Amino acid sequence: MRLRLHLLILCLIILFLVYNMASYQHKQTKLEAKSRPFDTITVSDKVSSKVSKRSANRVGFLPHGIVEPYSDMELKPLWLTRSAQSKDSSQKDRCLLAIPAGIDQKRSVDAIMKKFLPENFTVMLFHYDGNVDGWNDLPWSKSVIHIAASNQTKWWFAKRFLHPSVVSMYEYIFLWDEDLEVDNFHPRRYLNIVKSEGLEISQPGLDPKLSEIHHRITVRKKGWSFHRWVEGMAPVFSRSAWRCAWHLIQNDLIHGWGIDYKFGYCAQGDRTKNIGVVDSEYIVHRGVQTLGGPSVKRSHGKNNDPLHQKTAEAQQQMRVKAGLDMRTKVRRYSRSELRDFQKRWERATREDRAWVDPFARPRRKRKRTDRQ
Repeated sequence: MRLRLHLLILCLIILFLVYNMASYQHKQTKLEAKSRPFDTITVSDKVSSKVSKRSANRVGFLPHGIVEPYSDMELKPLWLTRSAQSKDSSQKDRCLLAIPAGIDQKRSVDAIMKKFLPENFTVMLFHYDGNVDGWNDLPWSKSVIHIAASNQTKWWFAKRFLHPSVVSMYEYIFLWDEDLEVDNFHPRRYLNIVKSEGLEISQPGLDPKLSEIHHRITVRKKGWSFHRWVEGMAPVFSRSAWRCAWHLIQNDLIHGWGIDYKFGYCAQGDRTKNIGVVDSEYIVHRGVQTLGGPSVKRSHGKNNDPLHQKTAEAQQQMRVKAGLDMRTKVRRYSRSELRDFQKRWERATREDRAWVDPFARPRRKRKRTDRQ
C-alpha cells in the first residue's frame, strides 16, 4: 500500500515537472517568435527533445547561423567610399525620420533636412505627388530614401514601409508632417530630454502664435521642459512604442483619425508618465492642406486691367470652389473613418474577453460622470 502511494506521488511529481518544462518551452518559443518575426518554424511538433531550440526556429532548410532576421534603412553603396567608411553604422542611438513630401513643400522639407541629417539621422521621404526628380537638385537628395505613391497619406506609407522588424535597429522613429518649421528645434537636445524623462511617445511643443492648433494641450508652455500629451502631426516613437503603434494603424483606413487618442495603449506602461510634449524644443505647424485638391490662395496681382482682373478673379473663384469641394469631401470621409475606427475598437474590446483596459476608470467615478 505504501509502495503504491509512493509511486503515485512520484508520478504526480514527474507530471508536474513535465508540465512546467513544456510550459516554459512554450513561453520561450513565443518570445523567440516575437524577437525573430521573419523566422518560420518548419520542424514538426513531434521533434525529439534532443533537438536544440535553435533547430526548432529553423527557416526552411537553412543553417540557423546564416539567417539575419533584422534589417534597416541604411543605404548600401555599390562600392566603398570614404564617406561610407566614416559613417559609424554601429552606433546605438540611430534614429529614423520619415516625412510625406510634396514638391510644393520643398522649402520646408529642405529646412528640416538641414536640421536632421547632420545628426546622423536616416531619412525617408514619402512622395505622395509622385514627383521624385524634382528633388534631385538638393545636395542631400541622394543620401535619403525616396518612396513614391500618388495621393497617399503618411499612415499608408508607414504601414507598408515601416514594419517594426525592418526599423527595429533605430532607437526612435520620427513620423512627421511636412508643413513644420524647425527654427527653434534641435534633434539632439530633443532626444536628450526624451531619454532623460523616459518618454516612449512624444512630440515637440507648438508655437502658439504661428501654428495651426488642433488641440490646445499641444501648445508649448514657456519655461517648461515638457508636459503630457501627443498628437498625430509630429509624433516620435521609441522602438517598443512603434512596434505597438504600427499594429494600431488600420490597413484600409486612409487618414488615421483617432489613432492618436489610442497612443496611450502603446506607451509601454503608465501613459501619464511615458507620453509627453517637449516644450523647450518647439516647432511651428503651418497647417498646409496638401491632399484633396489645389491650395486655396487669394490673388494679389499687380495688373490693373479691369478685364484681366475680372478674368483672374473668376479663375480664382473656380479654383477656390474646387479646392473647398475636395477638402469638404476629404474631411467628410475622414470623419466617417473615425467612426469606423471607434466601432472597431469597441468591438475588439468586447470580443477579446482576456483583455483588461489598464486605463479604465473606477465604476463609481464612471457612474458619477455619466449622471453629470
